[in-house]
Amino acid sequence: MFVRLEELQRRLEELDRLLMDPSISSNLGRMRDVSREHSDLTKMVDLAHRIQQAEKELVQLSEMAADPDMREMVEDERAELQARIPELEKQLTLLMLPKDPYEGRNLMLEIRAGTGGDEAAIFAADLFRMYSRYALQKGWRIELLNTSESGTGGDAAGMKEITALVTGADVYAHLKFEGGVHRVQRVPVTESQGRIHTSAATVAVLPEADEVEVKIHEKDLRIDVFRAGGPGGQSVNTTDSAVRITHLPTNLVVICQDEKSQIKNKAKAMKVLSARLLEKQRSEQHATEAADRRSQVGTGDRSERIRTYNFPQNRLTDHRIGLTLYKLDQIMDGYLDEVVLPLIAYNQAELLKAQDPTG
Repeated sequence: MFVRLEELQRRLEELDRLLMDPSISSNLGRMRDVSREHSDLTKMVDLAHRIQQAEKELVQLSEMAADPDMREMVEDERAELQARIPELEKQLTLLMLPKDPYEGRNLMLEIRAGTGGDEAAIFAADLFRMYSRYALQKGWRIELLNTSESGTGGDAAGMKEITALVTGADVYAHLKFEGGVHRVQRVPVTESQGRIHTSAATVAVLPEADEVEVKIHEKDLRIDVFRAGGPGGQSVNTTDSAVRITHLPTNLVVICQDEKSQIKNKAKAMKVLSARLLEKQRSEQHATEAADRRSQVGTGDRSERIRTYNFPQNRLTDHRIGLTLYKLDQIMDGYLDEVVLPLIAYNQAELLKAQDPTG
């Protein structure tokens, strides 16, 4: 075997001890990291055991096949084992690839209308609806943190900006490649001449920050309260419940106004600010790294055009991996796995290449 089972088991025993350590359990960030490694390592040990057992059985069957009287009886089982072992080894190899440090996190999803006026705002709302339906399929929870509606109303309601917290199993793993410019080509509902327009919206995927990762000092904040605008009920619009937080060192500004409570809006705004500060740190770190980053599907930068949604042809194209699907109607209804899973597989393949010194 290409991995020593004894080494995996020793590390798993060490993690068992760490999970019982009060100093670990009292540190939420550390506890999350240890629990995640424990879960991954448990899967690795299980796979390593299965590979070891399959190899033993294969040796026994090969010995039996040497007997002409037994060969026909064991040949099918032997062939099945010969096919299964490489597949188990591939699964184990993928589990042992370097982990994204933010794997297992919840995330902030930010969608903003880009070029294209009202149509861009309508498309931003469509994207949020797409992700919301995908979340429903996956059993995730989406909590709106802030919305800013466009002036377009009726059936063509659009959103200038949407910020939401997405929580659930494997949220970050599935959505981390969604960041960038999403371009749409279609006849807008506001177009009377039937002409196809091209518009865009930007998506940012920000892992939720831990307190230990991002330190925010009160002295660095300017907090303003004001009366919320837009729909939301009489109490929202007639009280100073909206909150604007400015982080003075970075000049980052966060606004939350969807809740009736000023306290709740402030708490949500602080979550978003923490995520944006973590993303700023991460972007700065990436900028100082080596140029060879072939293991990444994309940078997640909002300026990177990642995808085109062509409605007249019912076509979606992901430009990063050359993926084209003629089922845009289904994708917009939230059936995103056919887009998301190839991105994950591509990234894994690139990571495998990076691990191969001859690649």
